[in-house]
Amino acid sequence: MYMLDTNTVSYFFRGNTNVVAKLKSINPEKLCISSVTAAELVYGVAKRNNGQLSQFLDYFLSSVKVLDWNYRCAELYGKLRAEMEKNGKVMGVQDQMIASHALAEECILVSSDQAFKMVPDLKLENWLH
Repeated sequence: MYMLDTNTVSYFFRGNTNVVAKLKSINPEKLCISSVTAAELVYGVAKRNNGQLSQFLDYFLSSVKVLDWNYRCAELYGKLRAEMEKNGKVMGVQDQMIASHALAEECILVSSDQAFKMVPDLKLENWLH
């Protein structure tokens, strides 16, 4: 299962040819996003106050599997955040939550954000290249 990060979905919305081609080549049943990503997307669209973009987001969210963030995710997040702080590694809270969700669901996280490389055992793909 592939879990799309917020930046991957944003590239899809902007029509990035590599991301669009990869998405077309994968069975939609093998795609998901975290509810944390859904929240980031809704926030980003709400800031822009763009009706067309809002409709596109609604369509996207109704057609992709949105996985709920649960206690297992919270448990992994707490451990990941503590370990990263102990080792002086800096990463945004939402990114840590998304990484923890991908780990909990045993998904491959699809992102171009290099910060995810700091997360031990996280399977990561970048579809921009």
